[in-house]
Amino acid sequence: MSPAVIEVLLVDDHAVVREGYRRLLESTGQIRVCGEAADAETACRLFAAQRFDVVVMDITLPGASGLEGMRRMLARDAGARVLIFSMHEEAVFAARALQFGAMGYVTKSSAPDVLVDAVRTVARGGRYLAAGVAAALARVPLAPDLRAALSEREFEVLQLLVNGRTLAEVAELLHLSGKTVANYQTSLREKLGADNAFQLMRLAIEHGLLVLPRAAGGTTDSESF
Repeated sequence: MSPAVIEVLLVDDHAVVREGYRRLLESTGQIRVCGEAADAETACRLFAAQRFDVVVMDITLPGASGLEGMRRMLARDAGARVLIFSMHEEAVFAARALQFGAMGYVTKSSAPDVLVDAVRTVARGGRYLAAGVAAALARVPLAPDLRAALSEREFEVLQLLVNGRTLAEVAELLHLSGKTVANYQTSLREKLGADNAFQLMRLAIEHGLLVLPRAAGGTTDSESF
């Protein structure tokens, strides 16, 4: 008896990227992408209308973030199986996703077979972390006070700003207006008690948000549990 096909909802704001992921997953013959969305709002509507075994969700989306989309799905169905597949490699993003109910976290720099393994693991009810993410979670002390103080979008804006992105670059990456990003920056400083960019940087270092230069020869292995 052949195994049941895993039905996936794929959420990423780039059509070309979704096409590549869809071909990768469906090349296994055991996974079928039955729905695609470019934003969290559309993803939530599809999720409400159709059953999916696994939701593969990016974090950085136009409008509501992927974490907010996941939170809405879990509010509708506590048994939803969401796998976060993101460009963010910092442990604090993975910790935030897992805290909000994700069953796995894989970075886009992972080897292609890692995403396939992650989907299979999550579909059968397991949890999955890319090895680099698991190792980073073990090393970095997380700060629940900072996570609780910021919204998902504020958190993303802060991470990008402290790692050298300009307001214009943040606006482009997050599909926001420059004015909106400037407002987020002001809100961040008020919430965190930072009077300037240097103080924001110091807070980022204290909370493990600053991306350090990568060592050569990184691994693409994975860890499931």
